[in-house]
Amino acid sequence: MESSFWELIIKQLIATSWLEWLGTITGFICVYLAARQNIWNWPIAIISVLAYAFLFYEYKLYGDAVLQLYFLATSAYGWYYWHKLKEEHSKPIVSLNTNEILKVIAGVSLLTIFMGYILDSYTDSNVPYADGFCTSLSFIAQFLMTRKVLQNWILWIIVDICYVPLYLYKDLALTTLLYILFLGLAVVGYLDWKKSYHLSLKLKDI
Repeated sequence: MESSFWELIIKQLIATSWLEWLGTITGFICVYLAARQNIWNWPIAIISVLAYAFLFYEYKLYGDAVLQLYFLATSAYGWYYWHKLKEEHSKPIVSLNTNEILKVIAGVSLLTIFMGYILDSYTDSNVPYADGFCTSLSFIAQFLMTRKVLQNWILWIIVDICYVPLYLYKDLALTTLLYILFLGLAVVGYLDWKKSYHLSLKLKDI
């Protein structure tokens, strides 16, 4: 079973397009930089999302294709917002309270149902609700990242776990491997941001 999995990965890697390579390499770099709170993650993210917008449309992952356009806008906004925080010397990382977490869960649930229905009814997608769920979760996680909300990484961990089998099913082996790496980076990002958040709280109490 394990050998069959890796044989499938290798077979798909051989057929990988230059567009997927571009999106994968820049995608890995931008997530790594985001985990390190480096503002340059945003311009590199713009290159990645443009590559994946075309790629996902080609593979009939319409929810993900539209999501890339949203990522494009939020990458520009995140670049501006992080730069503004740097200029103002603000405490960058914040954390959601229980009420806000419940709102995020409700938002993801409602958006998943809506997007799944749209994709199922008006496109030829063969994974409408899986695509809709991953797209909805990514939509909210990305916005939380632009605002430097700690819990954005928890959402990305869930997203990455869900995307691995979805992209493998869609014969996007390189992207599958990328999301396995993303999963590790998301864990590192959460731990680093959590450490910075608690450090800022201690400094605030001094």
